[in-house]
Amino acid sequence: MPSAIILLADGIEEVEALAPVDLLRRAGVDVTLACPGESLDLTGRNNVRLCAETHFEDCADNLYNMVIIPGGPGHTLLKENPAVLTFLQRHAGAGCFTCAICAGPTVLKEAGLLEGRAYTAHPSVATKLPDLDPDRDVVRDGSVITSRGAGTAVDFGLALVAALCGEETAEEVRAAVCA
Repeated sequence: MPSAIILLADGIEEVEALAPVDLLRRAGVDVTLACPGESLDLTGRNNVRLCAETHFEDCADNLYNMVIIPGGPGHTLLKENPAVLTFLQRHAGAGCFTCAICAGPTVLKEAGLLEGRAYTAHPSVATKLPDLDPDRDVVRDGSVITSRGAGTAVDFGLALVAALCGEETAEEVRAAVCA
């Protein structure tokens, strides 16, 4: 069974984290919700209370098929965490998917994973990511998958399903959720 981890932090954009969780789990992917720090409880950008399943530190030595970074103001907490950046680099080096949405691609950039790649992100981070493609909702370049923002969260999640489980499974999930 393919595995994925979504890294959460206070202030993350809720739909950008939860849409991929829902869609990946519908496809049979083993998804872990992990949060750096002492508390598993966090509050999203829009004051939705969330609870991670595990502390990032407790699973940082694991290898997942896919690592996902949501956007929202909480992305800065992930970008400023050296252990998160090392985790992303290790996964990229192992050929695993590294994925981000909205402002999340700035975390991938901080980890050195966007150099020479096509990608997109939210227009609000265009000054930090001047090479982003503003016209595409989801961009896959090899093992890096990026998306523009909350409004593209379902398309992003379906692209993640396609990457891990194949296009046929992604189409089945798409039909099931009427996307």
